[in-house]
Amino acid sequence: MKSNSTLNNMIWKFGERITAQIVTLAVSIILARLLSPSDYGSIAIVNIFISLANVFVSDGLGSALIQKKNVDELDYSSVLYFNISFSAVLYCILYGLAPTVSRIYGEEYSVLTPVLRVLGLKLILAAINSVQQAYVSRKMIFKKFFWATLIGTVASGFVGIIMAYSGYGIWSLVAQYLTNSAVDTVVLAISLRWKPVFSFSFERVKQFFRFGIGILATSLLTTFYTKIRGLLIGKIYTADDLAYFERASKFPDLFVTNINSSMSAVIFPRLSQIQDDKWKIKELMRRFIRLSSFTLIPLLLGLATVAEPLISILLTEKWLPCVPIMQLLCINHIFRPMHTANIQALKAIGRSDVTFRLEIIKKSVEIVSLLLVMRISVYAIVLNMVVMSTMFTAVNAYPVSKYIGYSYKEQLFDVIPSLLFGTLMSFSMYFVGFISCNNYVEIFAQATAGAFVYICLQYAFNREDLEYLFRLLRKKHS
Repeated sequence: MKSNSTLNNMIWKFGERITAQIVTLAVSIILARLLSPSDYGSIAIVNIFISLANVFVSDGLGSALIQKKNVDELDYSSVLYFNISFSAVLYCILYGLAPTVSRIYGEEYSVLTPVLRVLGLKLILAAINSVQQAYVSRKMIFKKFFWATLIGTVASGFVGIIMAYSGYGIWSLVAQYLTNSAVDTVVLAISLRWKPVFSFSFERVKQFFRFGIGILATSLLTTFYTKIRGLLIGKIYTADDLAYFERASKFPDLFVTNINSSMSAVIFPRLSQIQDDKWKIKELMRRFIRLSSFTLIPLLLGLATVAEPLISILLTEKWLPCVPIMQLLCINHIFRPMHTANIQALKAIGRSDVTFRLEIIKKSVEIVSLLLVMRISVYAIVLNMVVMSTMFTAVNAYPVSKYIGYSYKEQLFDVIPSLLFGTLMSFSMYFVGFISCNNYVEIFAQATAGAFVYICLQYAFNREDLEYLFRLLRKKHS
């Protein structure tokens, strides 16, 4: 019964992510044609600061709510009131710092002050939404996410496109992001029909801090390192360079968010439920890594292969400089299932302190390497990401091998079949690309050939994962 519930929620979570991302991608394609790369560069800088502040209200306590075995209404309400109060303080800080941020980046980013002050309101919405997400995750009712996200994404898309056509420039992006957060939060509040009690316990909040502080610190380190690249690119290079970097990340992130992150959102509460049974945790981790790699790796390698004609069709040739960046970022995400499974398992067994120490080690090395390559080129910065990400798969796996008994070697063997067959698939797509035809026909021919080769190789040499996926789909429809 538990496995069927987990599968059902995973499908709803995946449906929520894929629907939202498809609509968002369609909207972003239209907006990218209407707006300039510099508009996207400016909004990227603002989003970096908001994302860093958002870690304090969205991570930590929300994860602690999911991880705790028994949660009551006082727990939810105490965290909600604390989050709202804290997010209001953070917004005031952002509001005051906005002119300083604008001065640091110079005249090219003069619009940063008003944009940061308006878009910063997302923090208060995020404070509410983080508790809603914890509630949904604990109740395993991910169907609620699907409708809230769909309505919010569609509504914000209409707002953004209408404003862009009306000539509002960067403010069309601001309106889109704010509308998305607001509608998503309101719809989720209505559909959940959950109301906080008028009571607050600082003692309960302190209890959650004991677990959540490790996750918060880890998320802050990870987010800071992820966003510092954008900060440096925006400062050292140009707004256009930052826009190419941000735009290039959207396409591989589409697959990573839809597949890996959707599975991750479901696997953490499930792992938390079986946190005392190491054998079950290992088996669930193995299944997650194999199934996620089976679906994610061919999509990433296929995307890297068709990157140039795809960008030309969707975004026009003015965005072609982002092609090599996008190809490197696709490779960067290859081992993401291993990273995710290891970190989520450690969090589920209550070892967020270990994940924090791991991040300290990894981010120290990554920051030093980033400082060494940052002035070479944007491509050098991205290549450094790929090298570091590949190296640290072993670092993440070490404590999992110790506490759960799932070694790095075993994890690699669970990924290698999909990686090998995905690489052969990519080669077949590359050679099909030599056929002289327009971009539309080329992409269709490459995608068809790639899918055929990958499925045939899996069926011939690694039927277990393919048959397991078919069994899941049959269970869902039976």
